[in-house]
Amino acid sequence: MKALLLSKNPEFTAAVTEVNEDQLPKADVRVRVTHSTLNFKDGLAITNKSPVVRQWPMVAGIDGSGEVLSSTHPDWKPGDAFILNGWGVGETHWGCLAEQASLKAEWLIRRPAQLDAWQAMAFGTAGYTAMLCVMALQDQGLQPGDGEVLVTGATGGVGSVAVALLSGLGYRVVALTGKPESRSYLSSLGAHEVMDRAALSEPGKPLQKERWAGVVDALGSHTLANALAQTRYGGVVAACGLAQGMDLPTSVMPFILRGVKLIGVDSVMAPLARRQVAWDRLAREFNLSLLPSMTQTIGLDQAIDKAHALMAGQVQGRWVVKT
Repeated sequence: MKALLLSKNPEFTAAVTEVNEDQLPKADVRVRVTHSTLNFKDGLAITNKSPVVRQWPMVAGIDGSGEVLSSTHPDWKPGDAFILNGWGVGETHWGCLAEQASLKAEWLIRRPAQLDAWQAMAFGTAGYTAMLCVMALQDQGLQPGDGEVLVTGATGGVGSVAVALLSGLGYRVVALTGKPESRSYLSSLGAHEVMDRAALSEPGKPLQKERWAGVVDALGSHTLANALAQTRYGGVVAACGLAQGMDLPTSVMPFILRGVKLIGVDSVMAPLARRQVAWDRLAREFNLSLLPSMTQTIGLDQAIDKAHALMAGQVQGRWVVKT
């Protein structure tokens, strides 16, 4: 079978190559992966920009969708449609940028009937994370009439889906981006306003003029600190990424003087029940006709080049990898 294999012996290499199926790790479900995708974490692993991979060699790909080939677990049978996100796949367990994968049954989500495999991977971990962020905001009581919601890193995978989701649910969305050429793209997804990321990317005061009722942040660092400083009294911020940095140069001021709530959103180890709710809501509540405008499809042989482009900030929206 073909797979995107990452090796280190001792030099790092990434190559699409033939791998013997017998090398697949032991698990109770064997699947045919028809589609995968490229997420930020995949980009880090494939370009070796960060120590994402913990075991070598490793087949990359934290996401996959397709159908079950064989199963020793009673919950899954041949022909069942699945979605896989996270759980350390592509880090400590061979991943889904390959024609087949061997996975644990408790990692798999039943693909909603409204979605085909391509659509599922057009969302991928990025889209599923965006829905988890929306759920986090709503869990804290954020309503569409409460005020503006800021989405940072808006042209990325999480940002693009978050903009479209929130807009579709009736929220007034402000999209933050460093790509002025993407204004029309973000407007087409439903952004009411497009804001230059430079306004929030540098060090700022611990408390600033109140503006945001809610925030979805995929950047971290000074952008998240400034977003917190501008969040209105009782507002809520969902943080899910670190594209600008893993630091958070802020103070307690937004929390103790304005009652701002900072909610961490994890997609890798989220409980299965919450994952299923997120995927079911994506299938029901997202305008699926938007997916083609925000998604490009590539072959497995192109994935390495596109991973480098992703790390260079040259990617808008989502990439689906047809395996």
